[in-house]
Amino acid sequence: MKEKIESLLAEIESLVCKTENEIEEARVRLLGKKGEITRLFEEFRTVPSEQKREFGQKLNQLKTAAASKIEAMRSAVQETGSSKASFDLTKPGDAYPLGSRHPVSIVREEIVEIFRKFGYDVAEGPEIEDDWHVFEALNFPPEHPARDMQDTFFISSSANSILLRTHTSSVQVRAMEKLPLPIRIVCPGRVFRNEAISARAHCIFHQVEGLYIDENVTFADMKQAILLFAREMFGAGSQIRMRPSYFPFTEPSAEVDVSCNICHGKGCNICKGTGWLEIMGCGMVDPNVLEASGIDSRKYSGFAFGMGIERIAMLKWQVRDLRNYFENDLRFLREFETSL
Repeated sequence: MKEKIESLLAEIESLVCKTENEIEEARVRLLGKKGEITRLFEEFRTVPSEQKREFGQKLNQLKTAAASKIEAMRSAVQETGSSKASFDLTKPGDAYPLGSRHPVSIVREEIVEIFRKFGYDVAEGPEIEDDWHVFEALNFPPEHPARDMQDTFFISSSANSILLRTHTSSVQVRAMEKLPLPIRIVCPGRVFRNEAISARAHCIFHQVEGLYIDENVTFADMKQAILLFAREMFGAGSQIRMRPSYFPFTEPSAEVDVSCNICHGKGCNICKGTGWLEIMGCGMVDPNVLEASGIDSRKYSGFAFGMGIERIAMLKWQVRDLRNYFENDLRFLREFETSL
């Protein structure tokens, strides 16, 4: 009997069945009413008393091994069968919907590409800045309101304050300090201001600022560059107008309006009946700003401009609530799936 038990145990360990029918045949042959293991239990009655304990344990182990093997093979066959039923490799694959670029990213790239065509390079800088690059080098006097806590997120208030940049003009300062002349750059990036969030304002937004410094740069050069940009961005028939304004780092300074691309100057609710939409601020770089960065203001001159990317996107797609750009509502973002 010992040889039979060992032989059956070896057979069970090497047993392989690939179908339900083969598994059932193996079960009947081993564990059925007339199976080989069942017959060994019948022979067990004739075993001498002193050997019953030893052979009883071996028979129970043999039966347990056979039942476990049968169950494992049945589970494996059922899993294989269910996977075949679930996946038909001859069928075409499922079409998963693709996302799209964020509208702010779309407009940012469009603005940058327009100025690339005009010969501008792209410059970037840190979002955490010091007082020199954000304010002092840009001709902000110490008492200027933009230095107050209600406008700026200050990180430290030491002698050289650390803060979140309020404009990408700080990148222009770094460019003037390091790049060889002439300089022709655009500076896209995220900026921060301590403002209440509403439909028309946010504490985080994005800007693209531009800077051109060379010999004999004039206000007329700036106007021409902005006009060409407006026509590339809003249509070939677009016109611009400039209104006097004030910025500490430019003199003279101006606000730039573009003719409304919805009503074409006739007046509508988007332009509030004026026929014009404000798009940016600009001006000739103040000589003090040039000198602060080590540029000879008697030899070189230049102009700078800056626009909010969200503002341009609002005008481009007539979006009335600035908060839509930050809430990641898929219903809103799906409207730009074709704007790739």
